[in-house]
Amino acid sequence: MSAENSPETAPVVTRFAPSPTGFLHIGGARTALFNWLFARHHGGRFLLRIEDTDRARSTPEATAAIFEGLRWLGLDWDGEAVSQFSRVERHAEVAHEMLARGAAYKCFATKEEIDAFREEAKAAGLPPLFISPWRDADPTTHPDAPYVIRLKAPREGQVTVEDKVQGTVTWAAEQMDDLILLRSDGTPVYMLAVVVDDHDMGVTHVIRGDDHLTNAARQSLIYRAMGWETPVFAHIPLIHGPDGAKLSKRHGALGVEAYRDMGYLPQAMRNYLARLGWSHGDDEFFTTEQAIAWFGLEAVGRSPARFDFVKLESLNGQHIRSLDDDALMAELMSFCAAQNIVIDASRREALRQALPGLKERAKLLPQLVDLAYYILADRPLEPDEKAAKFLDADGSATLARLTPHLQNASDWTAGKLEEIVRSFAEGEDIKLGKVAQPLRAALTGRAISPGVFDVMETLGKAETLARLGDVAPDPA
Repeated sequence: MSAENSPETAPVVTRFAPSPTGFLHIGGARTALFNWLFARHHGGRFLLRIEDTDRARSTPEATAAIFEGLRWLGLDWDGEAVSQFSRVERHAEVAHEMLARGAAYKCFATKEEIDAFREEAKAAGLPPLFISPWRDADPTTHPDAPYVIRLKAPREGQVTVEDKVQGTVTWAAEQMDDLILLRSDGTPVYMLAVVVDDHDMGVTHVIRGDDHLTNAARQSLIYRAMGWETPVFAHIPLIHGPDGAKLSKRHGALGVEAYRDMGYLPQAMRNYLARLGWSHGDDEFFTTEQAIAWFGLEAVGRSPARFDFVKLESLNGQHIRSLDDDALMAELMSFCAAQNIVIDASRREALRQALPGLKERAKLLPQLVDLAYYILADRPLEPDEKAAKFLDADGSATLARLTPHLQNASDWTAGKLEEIVRSFAEGEDIKLGKVAQPLRAALTGRAISPGVFDVMETLGKAETLARLGDVAPDPA
């Protein structure tokens, strides 16, 4: 292949190839993101392949969860998703072509013979690498019996993978087994299917976890046997938990949908996952557009990244504050719908109006909902313990005397309302807080809230006066 058409210069094609045996976990999401960013950075294509050849464990539900997780993350793929299982005939065709080329052979060894060979090797202190007696057998001696097709791996020299992250990695050829390509029932093994699919899909860059590094060595032998150009490999470090151990369920490693349900923004998840193993100087907070512009394999490190929930939550708070109010409102409404939180039209408008103040104090979407309690709650509000202390006899009496001043207000804006309340406090010869605290408690049911005058403006005159009437009835 000419230099112009090599994987380094050809249009970039990456792929994400999950197995549909469960949810889209964080490690898989990060792998998908790196492939997506690399393809988008180079103006290339990002493909999706569902590796569903394990029919016993693959489920339509898991496939749907993968699709949903990718869509929520905003990782759009090009073209239709490919089912690996639908291509088994093509995989078998390649195995037989390798057989015809002399790059593979029929092996008639039984399981019992292979087990016995390995036991003998182990007893002799030798590697349990099976050496098939059928590798160089005369085809005329082949029995009429079931067989597998094995790759004829090199016996001497080295197998080398030039990896964009791990560097040059070399194995002794004697460590490479004659891996099975096609089982005796005619079904392909994973190792063959992956190579055939990547080649046929035109994948130029294989970006995946470094637990696949040894697979790259074995797969490169299949590329070589078929005379195909080997793609660029980039094996990225795995994600570890805060304790340095491989990320697992005990660290809270959940599916992507769980993070969505916890109230994380997809923008924040993309930002945070991009920083797990890749960096751009000291930048921690950045937009997806910036990530696409900056992303490159040269900035991917070799050391495992540590998942830090505190950093993720803090970053999510930054993204909440950075979103314009309409975009944030759309995210919040999507979250509420998924959580079966019903908000009527009038309250949606009040919530939208309150967002600028609410988002300054929230790191997660449920916190926004909680902060908006005073907007979403039905009358009469049930004050919490701290708020109730401000609604004692003195507090309620103060609010009863304040109410007529508010009833006469013609300009219901935060600035004007503050003037009215301050003037009332001065006339009563009491500090503003002695009025503002019971006022806040009455209107929100909480001792802490956004600015009380902003709250009043958001609720509107009728609702404000109605809530005051609930805790401070007109003495007349």
